[in-house]
Amino acid sequence: MVDLAWQHAQIADEVMTGIDEVMRTTAFIQGPQVSTFEKHFAEFCDVAHCVGVSSGTDALEMAVRGLGLGAGDVVIVPANSFIASTLGVIRAGAQVQLVDCDPETYLIDVEAVERAMGPEVKAVMPVHLFGQAAPVDQLSEVVGDAFIIEDAAQSQGALRHGHPAGSLGSVAATSFYPGKNIGAYGDAGAVLTDDDDLAQHVRNLGNWGSPQKYHHPEIGFNSRLDSIQAVVLGAKLRRLGDWNKLRQEAAGRYDELLGERGRVAPPTVLSGNEHVWHLYVVRVPNRDEAVSRMHEAGIGVGVHYPIPMHLQGALSYMGYEAGDFPSTEAAAREMLSLPMYPGITADQQSEVIDVLHRVLDLIES
Repeated sequence: MVDLAWQHAQIADEVMTGIDEVMRTTAFIQGPQVSTFEKHFAEFCDVAHCVGVSSGTDALEMAVRGLGLGAGDVVIVPANSFIASTLGVIRAGAQVQLVDCDPETYLIDVEAVERAMGPEVKAVMPVHLFGQAAPVDQLSEVVGDAFIIEDAAQSQGALRHGHPAGSLGSVAATSFYPGKNIGAYGDAGAVLTDDDDLAQHVRNLGNWGSPQKYHHPEIGFNSRLDSIQAVVLGAKLRRLGDWNKLRQEAAGRYDELLGERGRVAPPTVLSGNEHVWHLYVVRVPNRDEAVSRMHEAGIGVGVHYPIPMHLQGALSYMGYEAGDFPSTEAAAREMLSLPMYPGITADQQSEVIDVLHRVLDLIES
């Protein structure tokens, strides 16, 4: 489904040179490579600050904590997302309130957010899902004084009305998990913001609550981006724009191939968005059987996400039940992620769609 070897081949020499420099200087933690990457990624996202941390989940937690949210505060999160979106809030001590997704784009439903707003809601977390930005501009009209925390893990390079994902709300959290549009060679993440004080607070939190060695004015964590991952991310960042264009071209080919058959609808792109296609997600009947048959045929499809957030055992204490979020549940039954990465060829995509239609023929027969 994702060919990371293709990406590595593009940057292998540059990465090895950078790693050799880290080894020579032994600046493994918070070396100059980290600050250089943070500076360049902040510029890429059009924000003042990027603070590297150990993972996307840590970034979400640090964003929530950095805003001073905790016990008694409610954060609205879309039910159609990976569980990390809620775990970052829960680990910070705040309470999650889920809302449904839009049935066409799968992004957070703005009207559902408006209905859920109350005095206890201190923040809303739109998730920029599958490579396109959530309608943060529309959310800002209904959330009042509540913070907007962007979960930007799947959207590096995406634009909303010309503005980069990560620059649209009060603060953003992103992941550099290897399969993301820009991925490390392990776990890594970052917090993005224009707020000087918030950025410093997050940096302190990730450094054991310390702005200065051996001075710890608050409880903190050990969550820092390391120098070797910063080398990898820096090399990929220099190519991210070109790689996203390749993803967009691949998405256009899928659109054409699907349109020729008229059987499976291409994904919906929200007006005002420039999509960067972290995932190319379609909907098919009898999805689980389709996945099994496509795997048997050697096609690496995936499912994002088979179990809706509100039906996860870890969140059962919240009291949600099947039927509470019908758009999310319908999507969870039918969504199918097709192979998508820079470097996928037109012939490979034609094979994917040919196999998909043969599988659907078998299922329907």
